[in-house]
Amino acid sequence: MPINRLKEILDGKNIRYVIVSHSTAYTAAAIAAMTHTPGKEIAKSVMVLVDGALTMMVVPGSKHVDLRALKTALGAKEVSLAHEHQFAHVFPDCEVGAMPPFGNLYNVPVYVDQSLSEDSEIAFNAGSHRELLRMAYNDYHNLVKPQVLNVIAANVAMRLTQRNAANF
Repeated sequence: MPINRLKEILDGKNIRYVIVSHSTAYTAAAIAAMTHTPGKEIAKSVMVLVDGALTMMVVPGSKHVDLRALKTALGAKEVSLAHEHQFAHVFPDCEVGAMPPFGNLYNVPVYVDQSLSEDSEIAFNAGSHRELLRMAYNDYHNLVKPQVLNVIAANVAMRLTQRNAANF
């Protein structure tokens, strides 16, 4: 499991972290509730194809990647969400959908949304749907060296409400 790999790396660099075991959960909201972690600190890894290359976008668990903003930020020609069959083999020691935001350990470029960089801590799946790892954001940033972008989608519910109102 990647948790052991992560622990070795963090321990080797004397980085403080907390591992929280919890019941199986598949959504950021459920994990936040079970682990008493503020939702804005839960990070999820979203796998994206950028001009055909697999990349990892790390965003707050309650948000979505704005693919148009990502395309613009990276100057890409084509950006799309990756399907599980396109990336599961890259993370053989992780449960699908529970990849930690350490794409660098798997030779996958990592981008993180700016909103996560504003928090003192970051918490994320540690390779399974039953373990959460919490650490200082600055330590995470120094280890992974992700490119920081502003690419989370605006409030989807608000856009839907505006669209529905326009239809009346």
